[in-house]
Amino acid sequence: MRDDDCCRPQRRSFLTALAGVTAATAFTATSAGTAHAATVDAYADPTNPALQKGSMKLDPSRAALVVIDPQIDFMSPTGKAWPVVGESVTEHNVVPNLGRLFGAAKADGIVVAISPHYYYHWDHAWKIQGPLEVFQHQIGIFDRKGPYTSDGFRDSGADFLPEFKKYIEDGKTIICSPHKLYGPQVNDLPFQLRKQRVDQIILAGMLANMCVESHLREFLELGFEVAVVRDAVAAPKLPEGDGYLASLINFRYMANGLWTTDETVRMLQG
Repeated sequence: MRDDDCCRPQRRSFLTALAGVTAATAFTATSAGTAHAATVDAYADPTNPALQKGSMKLDPSRAALVVIDPQIDFMSPTGKAWPVVGESVTEHNVVPNLGRLFGAAKADGIVVAISPHYYYHWDHAWKIQGPLEVFQHQIGIFDRKGPYTSDGFRDSGADFLPEFKKYIEDGKTIICSPHKLYGPQVNDLPFQLRKQRVDQIILAGMLANMCVESHLREFLELGFEVAVVRDAVAAPKLPEGDGYLASLINFRYMANGLWTTDETVRMLQG
């Protein structure tokens, strides 16, 4: 019997209950505000903004595309987190948009780096955890048997989405050590980018309000110029709030650029 067999019923029950709560909340919100939602885009930029937009100008000679957690558990209907992130991933066309970003970055020859998320069995013994950490450990997201084995990794939730493997596994993409919570402070991503003389970052991936925002904050503090691709990120929708909306508000405050996939691809092609 595998180590996690005893925990599967509990995880399955937890996910089922959570999905039910999420669906009920979404139904209530939709029923209460159908007419309003039909005329108002909650994610649209303000009509009369108080802040100037970021002025970042892409220079491919010193830029990198950084994609966070492009993994099955976050981006596939078979993934363990799909019940809470699937609506946002689908709504923003994240998978096809990331595919376009990968393709344009590779065609332009800029640095491409992946900041993945893996958990090993000792990570599940943490004694200090926040709410999202508890959730992730309960459902067994990104689980691997160990850092020195690929046993059971292929096509698991920790593996890269099949659509992206031709880009990620081309022998040129930098695959960094895993980040453990949300930011790149404990992996080698900043080091790898500095070694490539990169100081501009195009940021995309998951989760918008957790790992993407934490990477953005850390890179800004380190002196990088960072643009977030707003329709190549997604986040959970829970009774606690819409993670995508929360992150979008902060991106408007902090990011040097807040671009669409169309805009980013045009810049790379130009």
